[in-house]
Amino acid sequence: MASRDEIVAFLDALLDSANFEDYGPNGLQVPGREEVRHVVTGVSANRALIEEAARLEADLLLVHHGLFWPSIGPIDALTAGRLRPLFVGDISLAAYHLPLDAHEEVGNNALIADALGLTDRRTFAPHRGRHLGIAGHLPSALSPSQFADLLAGLIQRPLAFAGGPERISTVGVVSGGAADDITEAAALGLDAFVTGEPAERSQGMAEELGVHFFAAGHHATERFGIRELGERVAAEFAGVQHTFVDIANPV
Repeated sequence: MASRDEIVAFLDALLDSANFEDYGPNGLQVPGREEVRHVVTGVSANRALIEEAARLEADLLLVHHGLFWPSIGPIDALTAGRLRPLFVGDISLAAYHLPLDAHEEVGNNALIADALGLTDRRTFAPHRGRHLGIAGHLPSALSPSQFADLLAGLIQRPLAFAGGPERISTVGVVSGGAADDITEAAALGLDAFVTGEPAERSQGMAEELGVHFFAAGHHATERFGIRELGERVAAEFAGVQHTFVDIANPV
Protein backbone atom coordinates (compact mmCIF):
# COMPACT_ATOMS: atom_id res chain seq x y z
CA MET A 1 0.00 0.00 0.00
CA ALA A 2 1.15 3.55 -0.76
CA SER A 3 -0.16 7.07 -0.55
CA ARG A 4 -1.93 8.37 -3.65
CA ASP A 5 -0.23 11.72 -3.24
CA GLU A 6 3.20 10.09 -2.98
CA ILE A 7 2.59 8.17 -6.19
CA VAL A 8 1.38 11.26 -8.05
CA ALA A 9 4.35 13.27 -6.76
CA PHE A 10 6.69 10.51 -7.97
CA LEU A 11 5.09 10.55 -11.43
CA ASP A 12 5.04 14.35 -11.63
CA ALA A 13 8.77 14.41 -10.89
CA LEU A 14 9.64 11.51 -13.17
CA LEU A 15 7.85 13.09 -16.14
CA ASP A 16 8.66 16.73 -15.29
CA SER A 17 4.99 17.39 -15.94
CA ALA A 18 4.92 20.87 -14.37
CA ASN A 19 7.21 22.17 -17.11
CA PHE A 20 5.00 21.16 -20.04
CA GLU A 21 2.50 23.36 -21.82
CA ASP A 22 -0.15 20.83 -22.74
CA TYR A 23 -3.67 20.62 -24.17
CA GLY A 24 -5.11 19.56 -20.83
CA PRO A 25 -4.04 19.18 -17.18
CA ASN A 26 -1.39 16.62 -16.27
CA GLY A 27 -1.31 14.84 -12.94
CA LEU A 28 -4.21 14.18 -10.61
CA GLN A 29 -7.53 14.99 -12.29
CA VAL A 30 -10.00 13.25 -9.97
CA PRO A 31 -9.11 12.56 -6.30
CA GLY A 32 -10.39 9.32 -4.80
CA ARG A 33 -9.22 7.30 -1.84
CA GLU A 34 -5.87 8.29 -0.38
CA GLU A 35 -4.36 4.81 0.00
CA VAL A 36 -3.44 2.81 -3.09
CA ARG A 37 -3.04 -0.95 -3.35
CA HIS A 38 -4.02 -1.46 -6.99
CA VAL A 39 -3.09 0.77 -9.94
CA VAL A 40 -4.84 0.21 -13.27
CA THR A 41 -3.43 1.78 -16.44
CA GLY A 42 -4.94 2.32 -19.87
CA VAL A 43 -4.63 4.65 -22.83
CA SER A 44 -7.82 6.73 -22.66
CA ALA A 45 -10.23 7.60 -19.86
CA ASN A 46 -13.34 6.43 -21.64
CA ARG A 47 -16.25 4.85 -19.83
CA ALA A 48 -15.29 1.28 -20.76
CA LEU A 49 -11.85 1.64 -19.19
CA ILE A 50 -13.20 3.37 -16.10
CA GLU A 51 -15.86 0.71 -15.56
CA GLU A 52 -13.26 -2.04 -15.98
CA ALA A 53 -11.02 -0.29 -13.45
CA ALA A 54 -13.96 -0.24 -11.04
CA ARG A 55 -14.61 -3.93 -11.65
CA LEU A 56 -10.95 -4.64 -10.88
CA GLU A 57 -11.27 -2.61 -7.65
CA ALA A 58 -8.62 -0.12 -8.66
CA ASP A 59 -7.63 2.59 -6.24
CA LEU A 60 -5.84 4.69 -8.88
CA LEU A 61 -6.39 4.80 -12.64
CA LEU A 62 -3.49 6.16 -14.72
CA VAL A 63 -4.16 7.17 -18.33
CA HIS A 64 -2.47 8.92 -21.24
CA HIS A 65 -5.62 10.70 -22.44
CA GLY A 66 -7.43 12.21 -19.46
CA LEU A 67 -10.92 13.58 -19.00
CA PHE A 68 -10.36 17.29 -19.46
CA TRP A 69 -9.44 19.10 -22.68
CA PRO A 70 -10.00 22.63 -24.05
CA SER A 71 -13.21 21.46 -25.74
CA ILE A 72 -14.69 20.43 -22.38
CA GLY A 73 -16.79 23.18 -20.83
CA PRO A 74 -19.43 22.54 -18.17
CA ILE A 75 -19.72 18.86 -17.32
CA ASP A 76 -21.87 17.26 -20.03
CA ALA A 77 -23.65 13.90 -20.00
CA LEU A 78 -20.68 12.06 -21.55
CA THR A 79 -18.21 13.36 -18.97
CA ALA A 80 -20.68 12.79 -16.14
CA GLY A 81 -21.03 9.18 -17.27
CA ARG A 82 -17.28 8.78 -16.95
CA LEU A 83 -17.04 10.53 -13.62
CA ARG A 84 -19.88 8.61 -11.97
CA PRO A 85 -18.10 5.22 -11.63
CA LEU A 86 -14.98 7.01 -10.37
CA PHE A 87 -17.01 8.67 -7.63
CA VAL A 88 -18.95 5.50 -6.78
CA GLY A 89 -15.75 3.46 -6.58
CA ASP A 90 -13.77 6.23 -4.86
CA ILE A 91 -11.13 5.80 -7.61
CA SER A 92 -8.50 8.45 -8.26
CA LEU A 93 -7.68 9.34 -11.86
CA ALA A 94 -4.37 10.81 -13.05
CA ALA A 95 -3.36 11.58 -16.63
CA TYR A 96 -0.06 12.30 -18.38
CA HIS A 97 -0.21 13.40 -22.00
CA LEU A 98 2.73 15.18 -23.69
CA PRO A 99 5.10 14.40 -20.78
CA LEU A 100 4.52 10.72 -21.47
CA ASP A 101 5.13 11.14 -25.20
CA ALA A 102 8.37 13.04 -24.67
CA HIS A 103 10.11 11.13 -21.88
CA GLU A 104 13.34 9.55 -23.12
CA GLU A 105 12.97 6.39 -21.01
CA VAL A 106 9.29 5.65 -20.34
CA GLY A 107 7.80 7.72 -23.17
CA ASN A 108 5.78 6.24 -26.01
CA ASN A 109 8.29 7.25 -28.65
CA ALA A 110 11.35 6.12 -26.70
CA LEU A 111 9.81 2.71 -26.06
CA ILE A 112 8.82 2.26 -29.71
CA ALA A 113 12.37 3.26 -30.66
CA ASP A 114 13.65 0.64 -28.21
CA ALA A 115 11.40 -1.99 -29.77
CA LEU A 116 12.65 -1.08 -33.26
CA GLY A 117 16.26 -1.18 -32.06
CA LEU A 118 16.98 2.37 -33.21
CA THR A 119 20.54 3.60 -32.67
CA ASP A 120 22.22 7.01 -33.05
CA ARG A 121 19.08 8.61 -31.72
CA ARG A 122 18.06 12.22 -31.74
CA THR A 123 14.87 14.02 -30.76
CA PHE A 124 12.75 15.94 -33.25
CA ALA A 125 9.21 17.20 -33.89
CA PRO A 126 8.56 20.10 -31.48
CA HIS A 127 5.09 20.42 -29.99
CA ARG A 128 4.40 23.34 -27.66
CA GLY A 129 8.11 23.90 -27.14
CA ARG A 130 9.15 20.29 -26.43
CA HIS A 131 10.54 17.72 -28.87
CA LEU A 132 8.37 14.62 -28.75
CA GLY A 133 9.76 12.41 -31.53
CA ILE A 134 12.70 10.02 -31.65
CA ALA A 135 14.71 9.43 -34.83
CA GLY A 136 17.46 6.91 -35.41
CA HIS A 137 18.95 4.09 -37.47
CA LEU A 138 17.56 0.58 -37.79
CA PRO A 139 19.96 -2.28 -36.97
CA SER A 140 19.79 -3.28 -40.64
CA ALA A 141 18.07 -1.81 -43.69
CA LEU A 142 14.62 -3.18 -44.53
CA SER A 143 12.32 -3.01 -47.51
CA PRO A 144 9.07 -1.08 -46.93
CA SER A 145 7.12 -4.35 -46.76
CA GLN A 146 9.59 -5.82 -44.25
CA PHE A 147 9.33 -2.70 -42.11
CA ALA A 148 5.52 -2.89 -42.23
CA ASP A 149 5.75 -6.50 -41.07
CA LEU A 150 8.03 -5.43 -38.22
CA LEU A 151 5.50 -2.81 -37.11
CA ALA A 152 2.69 -5.35 -37.37
CA GLY A 153 4.51 -7.59 -34.92
CA LEU A 154 5.40 -4.80 -32.49
CA ILE A 155 2.32 -2.55 -32.63
CA GLN A 156 -0.29 -3.45 -35.26
CA ARG A 157 -0.50 -3.70 -39.05
CA PRO A 158 0.08 -0.13 -40.29
CA LEU A 159 -1.53 1.85 -43.07
CA ALA A 160 1.41 2.60 -45.36
CA PHE A 161 2.01 5.25 -48.00
CA ALA A 162 5.11 4.66 -50.11
CA GLY A 163 7.28 7.64 -50.88
CA GLY A 164 10.81 6.91 -49.78
CA PRO A 165 13.74 4.81 -50.97
CA GLU A 166 13.78 1.08 -51.74
CA ARG A 167 15.48 0.33 -48.42
CA ILE A 168 14.66 1.91 -45.07
CA SER A 169 17.63 2.66 -42.82
CA THR A 170 16.52 5.74 -40.86
CA VAL A 171 13.19 6.16 -39.07
CA GLY A 172 11.41 8.86 -37.10
CA VAL A 173 8.66 8.04 -34.58
CA VAL A 174 6.00 10.37 -33.18
CA SER A 175 3.13 8.45 -31.57
CA GLY A 176 -0.52 9.42 -31.73
CA GLY A 177 -1.94 12.08 -34.02
CA ALA A 178 1.19 13.60 -35.55
CA ALA A 179 0.71 13.06 -39.27
CA ASP A 180 2.13 16.43 -40.30
CA ASP A 181 5.42 15.78 -38.51
CA ILE A 182 6.39 13.96 -41.69
CA THR A 183 7.71 17.37 -42.76
CA GLU A 184 10.17 17.25 -39.85
CA ALA A 185 11.17 13.74 -40.85
CA ALA A 186 11.80 14.93 -44.41
CA ALA A 187 13.88 17.87 -43.16
CA LEU A 188 16.11 15.38 -41.31
CA GLY A 189 16.46 13.26 -44.44
CA LEU A 190 14.78 10.22 -42.85
CA ASP A 191 13.65 7.29 -44.97
CA ALA A 192 10.47 6.56 -43.03
CA PHE A 193 8.11 8.19 -40.56
CA VAL A 194 5.92 6.32 -38.06
CA THR A 195 2.94 7.85 -36.28
CA GLY A 196 -0.51 6.78 -35.13
CA GLU A 197 -3.08 8.42 -37.39
CA PRO A 198 -2.90 9.54 -41.02
CA ALA A 199 -4.49 12.68 -42.40
CA GLU A 200 -6.15 12.88 -45.81
CA ARG A 201 -3.12 14.78 -47.06
CA SER A 202 -0.62 12.21 -45.78
CA GLN A 203 -0.42 10.14 -48.97
CA GLY A 204 0.44 13.15 -51.11
CA MET A 205 2.92 14.45 -48.56
CA ALA A 206 4.73 11.11 -48.42
CA GLU A 207 5.08 10.99 -52.18
CA GLU A 208 6.11 14.63 -52.54
CA LEU A 209 8.52 14.68 -49.58
CA GLY A 210 10.12 11.36 -50.45
CA VAL A 211 9.44 9.69 -47.09
CA HIS A 212 7.60 6.43 -46.38
CA PHE A 213 4.61 7.06 -44.08
CA PHE A 214 3.35 4.40 -41.66
CA ALA A 215 0.28 4.94 -39.46
CA ALA A 216 0.19 2.16 -36.84
CA GLY A 217 -2.78 3.43 -34.81
CA HIS A 218 -3.16 6.35 -32.40
CA HIS A 219 -4.28 4.05 -29.61
CA ALA A 220 -1.82 1.28 -30.45
CA THR A 221 1.24 3.54 -30.56
CA GLU A 222 0.33 5.01 -27.19
CA ARG A 223 -0.07 1.80 -25.21
CA PHE A 224 3.67 1.65 -24.52
CA GLY A 225 4.26 4.53 -22.12
CA ILE A 226 1.27 4.20 -19.83
CA ARG A 227 1.86 0.48 -19.34
CA GLU A 228 5.51 1.13 -18.46
CA LEU A 229 4.44 3.90 -16.07
CA GLY A 230 2.31 1.43 -14.15
CA GLU A 231 5.23 -0.98 -13.96
CA ARG A 232 7.45 1.81 -12.59
CA VAL A 233 4.90 2.58 -9.88
CA ALA A 234 4.64 -1.09 -8.86
CA ALA A 235 8.44 -1.35 -8.71
CA GLU A 236 8.83 1.87 -6.72
CA PHE A 237 6.10 1.33 -4.13
CA ALA A 238 6.02 -1.90 -2.14
CA GLY A 239 2.64 -3.58 -1.93
CA VAL A 240 1.20 -1.83 -5.01
CA GLN A 241 -0.16 -4.07 -7.77
CA HIS A 242 -0.39 -2.96 -11.40
CA THR A 243 -2.82 -4.10 -14.12
CA PHE A 244 -2.76 -2.78 -17.69
CA VAL A 245 -6.15 -2.78 -19.40
CA ASP A 246 -6.31 -2.47 -23.18
CA ILE A 247 -9.69 -1.29 -24.42
CA ALA A 248 -9.39 -2.24 -28.09
CA ASN A 249 -9.46 0.69 -30.51
CA PRO A 250 -8.44 0.36 -34.18
CA VAL A 251 -7.85 4.10 -34.59
